[in-house]
Amino acid sequence: MKRIGGNAMLLAAAAAVVLLLIASKLPAQQTAPSAAAKQLVPANLGDHPAPAQPLPYSHKTHLAVGLQCKLCHTNPDPGKLMTFPAGSVCMTCHASVAKDKPAIRQLADFAKSGKPIPWVRVYNVTPGVTWTHRKHVEAGVKCDTCHGQVAQMDAMSEATSVTAMAVCNTCHAQNKAPTVCQTCHAWPANSNAP
Repeated sequence: MKRIGGNAMLLAAAAAVVLLLIASKLPAQQTAPSAAAKQLVPANLGDHPAPAQPLPYSHKTHLAVGLQCKLCHTNPDPGKLMTFPAGSVCMTCHASVAKDKPAIRQLADFAKSGKPIPWVRVYNVTPGVTWTHRKHVEAGVKCDTCHGQVAQMDAMSEATSVTAMAVCNTCHAQNKAPTVCQTCHAWPANSNAP
């Protein structure tokens, strides 16, 4: 009986290793950018290091096992920002995966408390710009088009110049999207400006 139990345990471990190897070979949601994506959203010219985050998080690791951006980053109404996942979402896997690591224990504490993880937003919309993720997602724009090769990032940084107005105008023009000022800039209804 012990021999059968040991074989079953060995078989289960082998199956888990095979699944991990297969998952590591599967393409994540992030794909290599097309030449057009590289031209539309060029890399930042200056150095933009990743901000300090409350917990270590590697998009590279998580996307390599097949997770998709939309699993963690939802777009609730009105659609302006993508959200950060609640700790409970992370714990659906981390209740059993790497659960003894200090960072995962800290993650579990956030999940138990129900408090949001205080992630630092990497990209910020320029003041005066009215912008929404929703319209871009609905238009089929892929995350890596604007945010760069997230699937290769251990720490998320502002890798692209997506918040530069010239980049927005170029992309809109090349994709036949509106380029008039009011597309992105809300003007006061009762302006006394000359």
